[in-house]
Amino acid sequence: MSQMLIKERLWSVRWPAPAKLNLMLRIVGRRDDGYHLLQTVFQFVDFCDWLTFHPSDDGEVKLSKTIPGVAESDDLTVRAARLLKAETGCKQGVRIEVEKNLPMGGGLGGGSSDAATTLVVLNKLWDLDLTEEKLLAMGLSLGADVPVFIYGYSSWGEGVGEKLSKIIIPEQWVVIIKPNCHVETKEIFSSKNLTRNSKYIKMPDFIEGEHKNDCLSVVSQLYAPVKEALHVLSEFAEARLTGTGACVFAQFDSYVEAEKAYNALKHKWVVFLAKGVNESPLFTKLKASN
Repeated sequence: MSQMLIKERLWSVRWPAPAKLNLMLRIVGRRDDGYHLLQTVFQFVDFCDWLTFHPSDDGEVKLSKTIPGVAESDDLTVRAARLLKAETGCKQGVRIEVEKNLPMGGGLGGGSSDAATTLVVLNKLWDLDLTEEKLLAMGLSLGADVPVFIYGYSSWGEGVGEKLSKIIIPEQWVVIIKPNCHVETKEIFSSKNLTRNSKYIKMPDFIEGEHKNDCLSVVSQLYAPVKEALHVLSEFAEARLTGTGACVFAQFDSYVEAEKAYNALKHKWVVFLAKGVNESPLFTKLKASN
């Protein structure tokens, strides 16, 4: 197949923008600019938004359909594509079609993942050949969670979450509950009750079971639906908070165990059943497309 035909085919592909889970989140300090210093562990799950990119002759970046409550200019996919154009002088245009599945304000990184997929895929479709290092820097300018989606593998994260090292984690089944609330990350990180002096740990400490989330107590105090979701999910396995929430999750060794919890909860809660994966579904798809 010619390179031109391959490129035409890639323009019609639906590209995944997967969710992430924070399997651990420790706040170990604070920078002078107010950003918190973290230790965290990211793992992807095969629960995704889906993006399709359509070439546009007018050189503009537009959405096929805006997301309710989000202005087009504020949408992270639009900001990411416009940043690519600004940084490279690219004259090409694109119309971005987003199939939104990941809940907003849930701690699953949906907007950040959408931005990362936009940067990674348009870098390929527009023949920009930017390095991973450059894409990571651009991603960080859009949000602290964007780099891990560009990195594309389960990661031990430090700094504000942008210093990433590969970590291999068991790929378990995951049940995720989205409580009926939208947690404001800024509110949690500005809380006077938030622990900001956790001790640094090392990867073996996490592997041996140290996976607390320093945001858990504050979020539970402020958001009753999160506290309730943690309680009901804990009847099936250890219930944990991802990021600042609102989503809570539990891991299971088998699909049968996870499905049992999912079926018991789905009539009252917004709940998802997914699989934890170490390689981002985006990069799995990119490899298959080459």
